Amino acid sequence: MEKTQKNNIKLGLFVTAALLVLIVSFYMLGRSSNIFGRDFEIKARFNNLSGLMEGNNVLFSGIHAGTVKSIEILGDTIIEVTMQIDKKVQPFINKNAQAAIGTEGLMGNKVINIEPVTQASAKVVSGDMLQTSKLVSTEEMMKTLSKTNDDVAAIAKALKETVIGLDTSAIMSLMNDPEIGQSIKSSLNEFNMAAKNANSMSYGFNMMVDNIKKGKGTAGVLLTDTLLASNLKNTVADMRLTSRNVKKASATLSSTVNTLDNDLKYGKGPLHAMLSDSTITQNLNQSMYNIQKGTNGFKDIMEATKHSFLFRGYFKKQEKQGKGEIKKQD
Repeated sequence: MEKTQKNNIKLGLFVTAALLVLIVSFYMLGRSSNIFGRDFEIKARFNNLSGLMEGNNVLFSGIHAGTVKSIEILGDTIIEVTMQIDKKVQPFINKNAQAAIGTEGLMGNKVINIEPVTQASAKVVSGDMLQTSKLVSTEEMMKTLSKTNDDVAAIAKALKETVIGLDTSAIMSLMNDPEIGQSIKSSLNEFNMAAKNANSMSYGFNMMVDNIKKGKGTAGVLLTDTLLASNLKNTVADMRLTSRNVKKASATLSSTVNTLDNDLKYGKGPLHAMLSDSTITQNLNQSMYNIQKGTNGFKDIMEATKHSFLFRGYFKKQEKQGKGEIKKQD
C-alpha cells in the first residue's frame, strides 16, 4: 500500500513537472524565444513606439532575427526597448546599424526593422545601443493622404470656378472669334517673314564682315590696305599743314585789313588820299577819259587801215582764215 502511494506521488510530481515544462515551452514559443539556442540583447531608444509591444518581432534586413524582450519608459520623450536577438545573426549586425519601427505589411503588427549602413564598423555585442531612425507610420500616411485629398478637392473646386469664369469671359469670346484667329495667323505669318528677313540680313552682314576681313570690296580695301592707310595719313597731315597756312594767311589778311581801316580812319596812306582828295579823283577821271579817247582814235585808225589799198588784201585773207576755222569747229 505504501509502495502504491509512493508511486502515485512520483507520478504526480512527474506529471506536474511535465506540465510546468510544457507551459514554459508554450510561453517561450509564444514570445518566439530560442529555447535551445543562445541569445544576446541589444537596445534602442525611441520617442514614440506607435503601438509596439513586448513579444513583437525584430527583423534584420527583412529576416526574422529576434523579439522585443522589454519596454521601459525613461522619460516623457524617451522609451528604451530591449531586443533579444539570435546569436547567429550577431556577426552580421554592425554597431552603426539603425533600428526603426515599422509594420508587417500595410496593416499588420508593429515590428522593429534593423537596417545595415554601408560604412564599415565593428560588430555589436550584448548590451549595445543602436541608433534609431523614424519611418513614416501608416497613421501619418493616412493623415497626409487625407490632407492631400482635401487640398486636391480645394484645387479642383478653384479650377472649376476658374474654368467657368474663363468660359464666360471676354477672352474666350475673343478666342472663339474666327476673325481674331485669322488676324493672329496673319500676324504670325508676318512675324515669320520678318524673322526670315532678319536671318537674311544677318547672313548678309556676316558675309560683308567676312569679306572686309579678307580685304574684299571697297570697305575691305580701305580697312586692310596698309598703303592706302599711309596715304590717308599723309593726306591728313597735308590737310593739317594747309589749315595752318590758311590760319596764317587769314591772320595776315586780317592785319592788312586792320591797317587799311586804320589808314582810312586816320587819313594815312595813298588809298585815303585817292578816296578823300578831290584833285586826285579829278585827275584819275581825266586820265581815264584820255585813255578812252585814245582807244577810240586807235580804233578809227585801224578801220581806216582796213580800207586802205595797202592793207586791204591782208585783212581779207585774215577774215577768210577765221571763217574756215569756225567751219572746222562746227
